[in-house]
Formats: sequence, C-alpha cells, structure tokens
Amino acid sequence: MGRDPKSPLVLVHESRPTGTPGPLGPHGRDRGAPGPGRTSLLPIAQQAPPRGPARPETPGAGTGERGRGFGSAGGTNRVPPSPPGSASRPRPRARAGSRQDGRWPGGGSMRLLFLAVLRPHTGNAVTAQRVRDHLEAAGHVCLLKDAFDFDGPSEVAGLIRAEALEAALALHLYRAGRLLQGHGIPFGIIFGGTDLNEDISQGEKKQVMGKVLEEARFAVAFTESMKAAACLQWPQAEGKIYVQSQGIATAPNASFDWGAFLQRAEWHQEEEPSTYLVIVGPEVDPVFTMEVKAKVERAAGVRLLPEMPQEDLHAVIQNCFALVNTSVSEGMSAAILEAMDLEVPVLARNIPGNAAVVQHGVTGLLFSDPQDFVQLAQGLLRDPALRGAMVAHGREYVQTRHSWRAERDTYQSLIRTLEQGADQQDPLTRASP
Repeated sequence: MGRDPKSPLVLVHESRPTGTPGPLGPHGRDRGAPGPGRTSLLPIAQQAPPRGPARPETPGAGTGERGRGFGSAGGTNRVPPSPPGSASRPRPRARAGSRQDGRWPGGGSMRLLFLAVLRPHTGNAVTAQRVRDHLEAAGHVCLLKDAFDFDGPSEVAGLIRAEALEAALALHLYRAGRLLQGHGIPFGIIFGGTDLNEDISQGEKKQVMGKVLEEARFAVAFTESMKAAACLQWPQAEGKIYVQSQGIATAPNASFDWGAFLQRAEWHQEEEPSTYLVIVGPEVDPVFTMEVKAKVERAAGVRLLPEMPQEDLHAVIQNCFALVNTSVSEGMSAAILEAMDLEVPVLARNIPGNAAVVQHGVTGLLFSDPQDFVQLAQGLLRDPALRGAMVAHGREYVQTRHSWRAERDTYQSLIRTLEQGADQQDPLTRASP
C-alpha cells in the first residue's frame, strides 16, 4: 500500500451469496473521497446472486491486467471501432499475407528491452506483462526489467551491450523513459498517467521528459485527453503520439471459494451489518500502510486485505455489488474496465482519466465529493433497473472499445518502427494491405 494517487475500492453486501469485496492495488491517499475510516460511506452495496462459471475467454497467457488491485486484460477478439476520442490514427490491420503468429512477411524478430515499474500486483506491472505478450507473439524477444532496478542510463547501457539488445520500449515517460536516452538504439514510449498528470508540473522532470519524447520514435497514450495533454506541452511531438486504449480480458477463478473468503474477515456488526467496504492490494509504502491500518481498525465494516492472484481478484470483483474508484489521478483505470467487463457497476471520482471511460448514468456513475458519492451509491442500491442498464452498457462498451486484439495489433505495428532503418511512414497505415 502506498501513496499512489490511484485507489479503486469495492463495496459488498452479505445478502449476496457469492458477492465479493473488491480489490484495490497500491492504495492512494484519500483526499476527500470515499476511503478507509469513513463509515458514513459504507451503506451502499449489496451482493448480487451468483453468476456461475466465469467466461472462458482469455486470449493468450499472461494477459490479465492491472494488478493495481484488479488486474485487467482484453475482452473480445473482435476488432471494434475506435474508442471515443482515440481515433487519431486508423486502426492497424495485418498486412496481406501476414503470418498467424503476427510476424510480417520478410520481417525478422528483434531483441527488445522493455522498462517499466514492476511492483508486484500493480497496474503498471500487469500492463507491461500484457504488452510484452503482444510483442513476443510477433516473434520478438522481449526482456522485461524493473526501471527501479537501475540507478541511471549507464547501467542500462551495460545491459544493452550484454544482451545484444536492438531496440527498447518504456512504460512511463519519466520513470522508465529517462533510462533509455543516449544509447543509440531506437525506442518507443507508453505514457503511464502520472507522468502527464503529475510529473509534468515539476520543471526538472518536464525538461527530462521533453528530451525523452524528442528522442523516442513513437509514443502511446491511452486516451485522446492524454495525447492532448502531451501535445500541449510538446506540440512538436504530436505526429508521433498514437492513441490506443487498454485492452481488457478478464479471467475469474471459477473455483474461488467466496464462503472461505468471507470467513477470513471479521465483518462489522454496526450500522448496516450487511454492507462492507473491502480494500485489497499490496503494501507499497510502509508508513502510509500503517496510517491506513490504524484508520481501518477504528472503522466498522471496512476491511483491508493483501494482494491475491489475478484470477482470484477477478472472481472477487465479479461477485461485488459495485466497484469504487477514488483516484485523484488516472491514465486509464483497468480496474474500472475490468469491473465493466465482469458486469459490475462502477462509481468513480470525476477526474479526466475516469470520465474518459465512464459516461455518467450510462456506463457508470461519477462523483465529485463524499456527499455526492453517498447519494449516488444509495440511489444505485435502491434502483435495480439503473444497475441493470449500467451493467449492460458497461459490458457493451468494453467489448466494443477495449479490444485486446486491437491493442495487440497496434503494438505489433508500432514496434516495427524500431527496426534500424525503418521508414518514417505512419506505421499504422503502413500495416494496412
């Protein structure tokens, strides 16, 4: 648990036989939104009836995403229309005659370095693993390394020489991207969210990020608003920034024992004893973890649980009444998208990153402050028709706008631009027959 600004929460009501409190990855400090220790926010969720075995759709090993408490991954293999606000480039299509494994005719594999912050069970880690799977499916060798394991570019230079690496990719413009400067190998960047939402306001970091972006051959933003934020600061980079939303594919553990899970917690007997707020995720910041634990101990009906395997996490979310995201900063919350894919209503703080994927009253509910949250949550509890409609619209949205297959196609197309001597034609149009 750390001071990360992202903090999805899940609410559960015991009347749901298989309902489950939902996880939360590295927990962010609550800045006035629902969170640990605020018992006034508890009476909001009911458990839904069991849904039966999870859908078997899991395209490829390791595609679960967003260990940020939830994991994420791509839903359907059907290539959808472009996400709202993410059609700045045409969707990539395989070249005529392309091989089933994703390799281009006449094209060889590359040895790639992929740098990301790989704290276990966090969103960045699972996103990086999913993207690595996309690249390896195209025949490339992808060496995934934790950016925090390197003190500076010189250590990365040694790794590049030792492993004969030909190109690189970084998730997060500052934390990982700065380590790739000056090595003479081409690289691409994936914006992480905090780089554009927070680091960009710090002069020194902004200067470094600008130089990294200038050297990068391409950059990927999850939403059109993220691209706009980057272009506002570095307008000269607009032509190299592509928009690709995260691909989602959930895989709940069909054998997850919800009864045993409930017995692990001493649920509260005050206020509304059938309602629980459960926070699940890794302890990243020890000091902040102690602070949160102290508040939780004084709060009836709030439970703090450690991280769990991705499949179990999905099983937990699948059986919740609602997922709550209280983040103050988001790039694109895979936890929200996973909840939609698992047919669970979403209540999210009204920030740009969340508003980019949640249409208020249609695919979810957006709140601005604790009072707003309580009102919306209570309304959701009393209105089964609203809940049913949001579940249906959320599921449809993820299926059509967050295709795992479209994400794979995009990254496999972009990575080709890292080949030495690659032409400068738009890689996503070049991929078309």
